[in-house]
Amino acid sequence: MLALLVPFAALAAGGGEYPLEKAPVDQDDTASLQRGAKLFMNYCFGCHSTQYQRYQRVAEDLQIPVDLMQQHLMFVPGAKIGDLMENSMADKDAAKWFGAAPPDLTLVARVRGADWIYTYLHTFYADPKRPWGVNNLVFKDVGMPHVLQELQGVPSLVDEERMVDGKVETHKVLKTDGSGELSTDEYDQAVADIVNFLVYAAEPMQQERKSLGIWVMLFLAVFFVLAYLLKKEYWRDVH
Repeated sequence: MLALLVPFAALAAGGGEYPLEKAPVDQDDTASLQRGAKLFMNYCFGCHSTQYQRYQRVAEDLQIPVDLMQQHLMFVPGAKIGDLMENSMADKDAAKWFGAAPPDLTLVARVRGADWIYTYLHTFYADPKRPWGVNNLVFKDVGMPHVLQELQGVPSLVDEERMVDGKVETHKVLKTDGSGELSTDEYDQAVADIVNFLVYAAEPMQQERKSLGIWVMLFLAVFFVLAYLLKKEYWRDVH
């Protein structure tokens, strides 16, 4: 199968920080959030918990029926719907396997930013010198495997010559071997869904806060008009 060119994954020779791609985050897209929760729980939760979330709150916010949440998105033995979302991996085991315990990801979207996560999940590449056989353009010498490899395929970092201003320049380009379960567009959507879910996890009340903010601004606008009219009436006889 022909190699697939990963969009935006071209890094000019000469180094520097890898440019971040804009993450297509949409907190109003419930279907995307549901898919993101499914992907996160199946591919990320084995190592990374979101211990400041509760299963029940996620089910309610994302409109996931409780029975489906319990059957398909709760993998910790004995976990109850009202529990915090903590995985069952012991820190000492994680430190032994990965060199350090994988961080909790509840607030990662606020710490790193959605664009960073989106680009990070797109820029793994094969590196036989690393313990897990992969490296990352955004996070050099990353200590985790490419957990989405079965979806994306095996990505490689290769040189590609391009004509720029009449001169031939060599750029680093990420290409996959086409062995993944998803096409390039499908993988992009899967990554976007995971990022969307992590943005929600970092601030579950974001949409409610925005909605409430609109009503507060309307109240202040009406109150300002009333206060202004009252001020004019109060000072009318003074002048």
